Amino acid sequence: MGKLTTHMLDTAAGKPGSGIPISLYRIADGRHLVTSATTNSDGRTDLPLLEGDAFTLGTYELQFSVGEYFKRTGASDAEPAFLDEVVIRVNLIADDHYHIPLLASPWSYSTYRGS
Repeated sequence: MGKLTTHMLDTAAGKPGSGIPISLYRIADGRHLVTSATTNSDGRTDLPLLEGDAFTLGTYELQFSVGEYFKRTGASDAEPAFLDEVVIRVNLIADDHYHIPLLASPWSYSTYRGS
């Protein structure tokens, strides 16, 4: 059965990004909030963002609110933050486990399909 998980790594500090709000939106006839969570001390959400009956194929956006995190940790004092909201749009096209990590610093980010 399919599921969607994520985590955030602070590449500037070399540690997990904790306390980061994440919102998951389904993109179908507009943008609709599906769920939200906050990363734990390991930079992960405590539960998958999607799994079981909630997992449906389609297009989704993961929105990571990193600006406040980088201000809180002292990594950035820019006002407003250079990176505030990082949005990653993905297509879930098979009943599979999708793991979408965010690797971010105050000035850049990257992602990939993890395992």
